[in-house]
Amino acid sequence: MSTNVLLPAIDLRGGAVVRLLHGDYSAETRYGDDPLAVAEDFADQGARWVHIVDLDAARGDGPINRPAIGQVAERLGARGVKVQTGGGVRTVADARQLADLGVSRVVMGSAAVRSPELVEEVAAMVPVAVGLDHRDGRVAIDGWTQESNLDLHSALAAFPSAEAFVVTDISRDGALIGPDLVGLSAAAAVTDRPVIASGGVSTLDDISALATIPGLGGVIVGRAIYEGHFTVAEAVAVLERFS
Repeated sequence: MSTNVLLPAIDLRGGAVVRLLHGDYSAETRYGDDPLAVAEDFADQGARWVHIVDLDAARGDGPINRPAIGQVAERLGARGVKVQTGGGVRTVADARQLADLGVSRVVMGSAAVRSPELVEEVAAMVPVAVGLDHRDGRVAIDGWTQESNLDLHSALAAFPSAEAFVVTDISRDGALIGPDLVGLSAAAAVTDRPVIASGGVSTLDDISALATIPGLGGVIVGRAIYEGHFTVAEAVAVLERFS
């Protein structure tokens, strides 16, 4: 992954494009019923990666969104746009299915924290980004309902086969209150793998501030795009100035 890549987010629940506030399934905003159209619009605006989260699989309700993910990966792959997918990637079989669908990188969160050796096994088949969702530096698992025994900085050293890390400050996710610049800077400083920032981005100034962090590999943005704070094209242009 080149530096400062925008990854516009598509969160899927029941086949629809939604966003949750702080990961709360009861605090859902629906943005559309056609994830392929959304993904193609992102690609039309210059996105080279798209980040997809399968919220149903993440909650244990089954991989019902995988046909849609495969459709997006196939269509975007033909255009040279890569898809990164997380949510319910708990086994080698899950990762293999996503890789067979054309996904370029899988995101593993709770399963990785519980079984770091699983990341090694999956990474031999498809690139892995380890998702580290945290509250005040403590990594949370199981849909953010449980606190693990890992702190963020220790976790960043625990996965030598990870291609990247997706670091999410739970308190900021979907809240449009700005990213945790200090925490992300500290995280990027303790690993030689790219850190992908997730959570809180609200403005193009936020994008600019993130782009100045050494070691940052990308920025995931969801709600700010859907609610018209800025466009994918505008965010891509900002990041390109720092690449």
